[in-house]
Amino acid sequence: MKQEKQASIPFTGYQKFAIFILAITMFTVVLDFMVMSPLGDILMKSLSLKPSHFGFAVSAYAFSAGISGLLTAGFADRYDRKKLLLFFYTGFIAGTLLCGIANTYPLLVGARIITGLFGGVIGSISMAIVADLFDLQHRGRVMGFMQMGFGASQVLGIPIGLYLANLWGWHAPFLWIGVMAIIVAALIAVKLKPLTKHLAIQQDRSAFRHLLHTLKKKDYRIGFSATALMSIGGFMMMPFGSAFAINNLHITQHQLPLLFMVAGLSTLIVMPLIGKLSDKADKFKIFTLASAWMVIMVLIYTNLSVTPLWIVMIFNVLMMAGIMSRMIPSSALITAVPVLQDRGAFMSINASLQQIAGGIAAAVAGMIVVQKDKFSPLEHYNTLGYIIVVITVISVFLLHRVSVLIKGRTKETIPQKEQRVIMEKEEFLIE
Repeated sequence: MKQEKQASIPFTGYQKFAIFILAITMFTVVLDFMVMSPLGDILMKSLSLKPSHFGFAVSAYAFSAGISGLLTAGFADRYDRKKLLLFFYTGFIAGTLLCGIANTYPLLVGARIITGLFGGVIGSISMAIVADLFDLQHRGRVMGFMQMGFGASQVLGIPIGLYLANLWGWHAPFLWIGVMAIIVAALIAVKLKPLTKHLAIQQDRSAFRHLLHTLKKKDYRIGFSATALMSIGGFMMMPFGSAFAINNLHITQHQLPLLFMVAGLSTLIVMPLIGKLSDKADKFKIFTLASAWMVIMVLIYTNLSVTPLWIVMIFNVLMMAGIMSRMIPSSALITAVPVLQDRGAFMSINASLQQIAGGIAAAVAGMIVVQKDKFSPLEHYNTLGYIIVVITVISVFLLHRVSVLIKGRTKETIPQKEQRVIMEKEEFLIE
């Protein structure tokens, strides 16, 4: 009852702005990464790429993002989080614009590496800011709004990106994202307040020592493992989603934006509801139910053959509902794992391991999926579905450990006032 009352407390004006600016920042970063999937078929045909080559182009971003996260983890708690966000977001903008002018496969891969080096850290900085500004009882709602960047990228971003690609070529979406990101960066610079509270309680003088200190904690490693496993499934299916829809399900290039838009609209409805539910009910139970639902939908979707558009839309919506319903409660739980002075380092390492695991998954998926020529169906796409099912089951067990860890820590943390009352009662009984 107390938790429900806390969850109903309205956010302040500045908190609402912080949620908005972080959500729109994530919208541009997620869109930059997500747009590679719907552009997959166009890129594979335009640059004469095999699935393995395209899988590498996707994983290049992920690997560079993972390396960047590890390199910056030791410094993540030593600077104002606003300055860190602006620095990496500026680099992300430069990388995205470079993607917009690349005209060969090697140049595109190089631009994706630069984008990943900077863009891959932005999510972890944003999560650290959320954890600084909001307590655990309200993070479900915040995560629901934050993850709306994912849904918005599908409702608005990907359809517009595909429209621009069909009109002016695959470079256009990257240039459009770059221009949007410049406007967002200006808002961050002018409106977002400095975040420096964590600087007052730093104990590690060396950035390298701080990194090692964070990696050595067993509780943190459980959180890292859970996040890495959860990312593998998404990275396996996503890069070849549009190619599968076009070549196997016979969705046309002109129908593809509508498919992504409908799926995105559904997530915009589902995510705020799941966010509120995560603050009222047990987060792990929601995650488990969503995982079971996702497993069923993935098995059905990856085994589809030629299917009418409206049926594909239904299955796509149902599958996305399961995926997004897992992300919100799991993200809220993972942010509760680190203590304040380790939060930036934890989030950076967590994001880097997530990206590296995803990069490996995308590369492996590129080796599993086979396409005989540009227009033939993808083979072994359903094999990815079976692998995802196994990984999902393991991730449920890992997140259960995270949930138990957080609940145990919450029970141990008794407010000082309550502690004093207990001590006084004990002294009275002794007397």
